[in-house]
Amino acid sequence: MSKTVLIISAQPEPTSLTQSLAKISRKSLETSGHKVLESDLYAMRWKAVFDAQDFPYRANPQRLSFGAESAHAYATNQQTVDVTTEQEKVLAADAVIFHFPLWWYGMPAIMKGWIDRVWAAGLAHQYKSAGNTYRYGEGAFKGKRAILAVSAGGPETDYGPRGINGPIEQLLFPVTHGSLHFPGFDVLPTFTVYGAGRMGASDVAHAEARWESRLKGLFSDAPIPFRAQNGGDYTERFELKPSVAAGQTGLMAHIAANDEQQLLATPAGSV
Repeated sequence: MSKTVLIISAQPEPTSLTQSLAKISRKSLETSGHKVLESDLYAMRWKAVFDAQDFPYRANPQRLSFGAESAHAYATNQQTVDVTTEQEKVLAADAVIFHFPLWWYGMPAIMKGWIDRVWAAGLAHQYKSAGNTYRYGEGAFKGKRAILAVSAGGPETDYGPRGINGPIEQLLFPVTHGSLHFPGFDVLPTFTVYGAGRMGASDVAHAEARWESRLKGLFSDAPIPFRAQNGGDYTERFELKPSVAAGQTGLMAHIAANDEQQLLATPAGSV
């Protein structure tokens, strides 16, 4: 069955591995009969800074409250055209692929700025004007899939269970669990290419083949088993119940126990 996939990329160099993988995404998905939408953020000269210019028709001209102004602009159809266009792409998509190099342990600023501006109040948070009711597994993007395809400069050992950088899923937890699972996405395990800055032609070809193989499971692979806010694991104060992940604390306690150890032990995308 044909699906719609949004490919978002953040790498200014056309010959980079990131852009190469984005091109493979487009070609492979279209060959499979899917409709592809694209947002090449550097090519678009995307405005990364979330500021007063995002709200040309302010509800309160005296003081800028980003949450209140975002909710007002979204509810009254007074957002800037670039933001509205990107929201329409996301809402039309069945899956979203984020292609980016790992810069200082996170997304490039231009991609973070895309999320800051596009994830409006009333859409990605405060859904249905119901505060925190619809989040972490629910929300406007429920039923959609998302995956990060990351190029990391360091060697794979740096990101191992005892590596100095920490496992990639833990480093990117604020993105996968926060930016994506929060508004409802089913998030697939991250695809990572390690040592991206020192790859020969054969290494690049291997990475491209691995990514093309991963794309085949975009709509069938199991997502990261993040616990749903309203799935019964949390108290009314949004803390894990004492019987859930007993004795565990920290980020990984919010991933269902059956798959947690695998995510901790295996650098995603390394096989």
